[in-house]
Amino acid sequence: MKTKHILTILTTSLLVLSAHAGPGHAHGPKREAGPNGGRVILNVDPHAEFFVTADRKVQITFLDDANQPLAPGEQVVAVTTGQRSAPTKLTFVKQGGALLSEQTLPEGTSWPAVVQIKATPDAKAVVDKFTLNLAVCPGCKLAEYACICDHTH
Repeated sequence: MKTKHILTILTTSLLVLSAHAGPGHAHGPKREAGPNGGRVILNVDPHAEFFVTADRKVQITFLDDANQPLAPGEQVVAVTTGQRSAPTKLTFVKQGGALLSEQTLPEGTSWPAVVQIKATPDAKAVVDKFTLNLAVCPGCKLAEYACICDHTH
């Protein structure tokens, strides 16, 4: 009986491992860069691109199903980043078909970020958390916060 049980476990383990071993295997949804080269936030509808501009402001661009920019509606966005002991809070205004932060990012190149997006001012916020790392990925040439490479291998 024990031999049969062990063989069942080994067979199941081999099947699971072989499903992940091929070159075309995936670890979740394929990541895509936004039209500006920023991080696409998928857990909000419509999706939103988080992009750091050259002057260290954050631009939020809402995207349609074809990854094309949509004019912002009533959405309200807030971003908290920087040192945990002295966080920087970013608020946004409509500008040029997107939302642009009124404040700039703090000095440095890497901090935790919490993005809160409300579909309307009264709606519950959808939250996305990630490391806002401005270093450039050598693989995809995007900023690390927007990297689309698979660094797990």
